[in-house]
Amino acid sequence: MESPTLNVNKVIDDAKFAPFHWKVLFWCLLIIIFDGYDLIIYGVALPLLMEEWSLTAVQAGFLASAALFGMMFGAMIFGTLSDKIGRKKTIMICVGLFSSFTFLGAFASGPMQFAALRFIAGLGIGGVMPICVALTSEYAPKRIRSTLVAVMFSGYAIGGMASALLGSFLVVDFGWEVMFYIAGIPTLLLPIIWKMLPESLMYLVKEKRDTEAKVIVQKLAPQATVTTSTTLLLDEPTKGDDAPIKALFLKNRGFTTIMFWVAFFMCLLMVYALASWLPKLMIQAGYSLGASMLFLFALNIGGMVGAIGGGVLADKFHLKPVLTTMFALGAVSLILLGYNSPQVVLYTLIAIAGATTIGSQILLYTFVAQYYPTAVRTTAMGWASGIGRIGAIVGPILTGALLTLELSHQTNFLFIAIPGIIAAIAIFLVNLSAAVDSKKTQPPQMALDTPIST
Repeated sequence: MESPTLNVNKVIDDAKFAPFHWKVLFWCLLIIIFDGYDLIIYGVALPLLMEEWSLTAVQAGFLASAALFGMMFGAMIFGTLSDKIGRKKTIMICVGLFSSFTFLGAFASGPMQFAALRFIAGLGIGGVMPICVALTSEYAPKRIRSTLVAVMFSGYAIGGMASALLGSFLVVDFGWEVMFYIAGIPTLLLPIIWKMLPESLMYLVKEKRDTEAKVIVQKLAPQATVTTSTTLLLDEPTKGDDAPIKALFLKNRGFTTIMFWVAFFMCLLMVYALASWLPKLMIQAGYSLGASMLFLFALNIGGMVGAIGGGVLADKFHLKPVLTTMFALGAVSLILLGYNSPQVVLYTLIAIAGATTIGSQILLYTFVAQYYPTAVRTTAMGWASGIGRIGAIVGPILTGALLTLELSHQTNFLFIAIPGIIAAIAIFLVNLSAAVDSKKTQPPQMALDTPIST
């Protein structure tokens, strides 16, 4: 007599949103909030660090780039490692790295020691992002998958804003070190995170850890009959995907992999160029310092709205047309920022720029998570994110070089908009037929009424 079988992908896709989903979302969101906090913390401490250690602007830039280089390598290394040892263990390693080494930054005796600590912290900051995206995506019901990933990833902006807000209250009275003490909190939470955060269900099935997998399946589908004889199956074939990096270029995925890398590079170039230079650009255009800082706040608020709103639209239509439109709209908004406009229009354009750059970055992770099979998912996201980090490093440098040319305000923003156009073209050229399940990646009106895999 054949043992009963249960399709794990279908269980996840069709599941009702339950307390188990809340648990995954909450812990991944909390991790990403601290991840964003730890990245932005340097900008809060920078003025005092420059004064205390007598740093030049070049030296301060080197310290800033230390974490970004760490993030680039961390995304590549830990994304691949996660496909080998599991999401949960890798998340724990990354949280331990970014939390403890940011905390140790408070005790740095000089800029070189501080840079080394920021590089190691950057490994964890960059590594944990794609893995949290993968874990959230792998547990989210299909009908709200993009929305849940976008909500989770909005924690990145929340952490950044919390860092800036706490810094404005605490640094003056307690020094820059207090911000780094706070960053150590996740290290204390590691035992709780280990207990509360589940391993990826599809990873458990792939690794034949059926006892653990069946406990989770029962939570996702209480109505299902799961016994010791039940066989858990995945829709996705894993043959040929056992060498994750090589697999990114197999099965007609190669061209799309390159397109994702181009989109990540261009998107993060815009995000970090704007985050680093928007106030300066607006001051050069004749706006006050106070107004210029408000523009930066509007950019981040727009990023949160764009991420969540884009996620809702992606669940209704599809990630490809939504992302293509957002990148194109972002390029248009940046071009229009080069022209004098009423203040309400200006804030609106900056919010749209934030929504279509920061928001698109988050949706890009979601797209990659849904495109590749489980066996190579975090490898794909890790490498795309790592390539994107090169754009994050290059963006502020290129923008700074652009400003030294003393071009017109319109020309500056035109150059910053060009990466948005390139990213829109790259996403438009993504080959959906090569996705892990080509039916899933078609817009809803073209989808077939068949079970859909993650």
